[in-house]
Amino acid sequence: MKHLLGIADLSRNEIETLLATAEEMHDVQSRPIKKLPALRGRTVVNLFFEDSTRTRSSFELAAKWLSADAINVSAKGSSVSKGESMRDTLMTLDAMGVDAIVMRHAGSGSVAQAAGWVRASMINAGDGMHEHPTQALLDAHAIRRHLRSIGQSDDLAGRRVAITGDLLHSRVVRSNVLLLGKLGASVVMVAPPTLLPPGAETWGVDVTSDFDSVLPDVDVAMMLRVQRERMSGGFFPSEREYIDGYGLTARRLASMKPGACIAHPGPLNRGLEISSPAADAASSIILDQVSSGVAVRMSVLYHLLAGDAGA
Repeated sequence: MKHLLGIADLSRNEIETLLATAEEMHDVQSRPIKKLPALRGRTVVNLFFEDSTRTRSSFELAAKWLSADAINVSAKGSSVSKGESMRDTLMTLDAMGVDAIVMRHAGSGSVAQAAGWVRASMINAGDGMHEHPTQALLDAHAIRRHLRSIGQSDDLAGRRVAITGDLLHSRVVRSNVLLLGKLGASVVMVAPPTLLPPGAETWGVDVTSDFDSVLPDVDVAMMLRVQRERMSGGFFPSEREYIDGYGLTARRLASMKPGACIAHPGPLNRGLEISSPAADAASSIILDQVSSGVAVRMSVLYHLLAGDAGA
């Protein structure tokens, strides 16, 4: 692997390898000294043109726990705010000799385009409404750990996952549909018609607007945030009607089958797409997703950068 641009580019074997390494990396978080020497001497730049807490922080921790030097660059405090182009910013960083650039940008396909401009490894931390590959990887990692914790096989083949919420503006749903499909899980996308991506029926998944009809049968209820900042019109009549139709309320929580878990990539709109009883339930893996994020991103950095280091 030279870059991680999207789940679409990964084979099932590559996904399994990344997840297996993440399992090993997860143990680092419980150590008194959270350091491995694998990427000593390497430099990772987090270049974020959009705001982020979880993704940027976990990539920074992942790099530091692998002994790499991590540098955060925000577009608001960089030369981009003075009018410098994205291409010039990337080439400037690349000329400094950095080894990897973790990039989030509002433009779909922007990270893949950037990979053609630089020598460094590019990692997609979210490009517009296209993909968010490490989020899908960490979601699978957290789900598998949950399954083992309740004494079940962690094989996702045959599992049923409902992805519910603002699917139109989500990059998470695209990456998860691709990854879960490659691991043998089935996906049902749940949203009002106004919040479904165009052509969703061609994605090889089930599509419905009836949340209550599918929830009792799924192994994972993955709730996605209503992205108000990307909405310029009325996508649903009111928040109350959205909650009634698509919110994971306490009533819906009670309808889930034993062993099913609740996932959410964050940040959460408590009281909208997910209620506090659901977010804080024993079956919630939301905080496990956060810890899985560091492990998965350590795995990605290791596989992109450690090979050359050991040559």
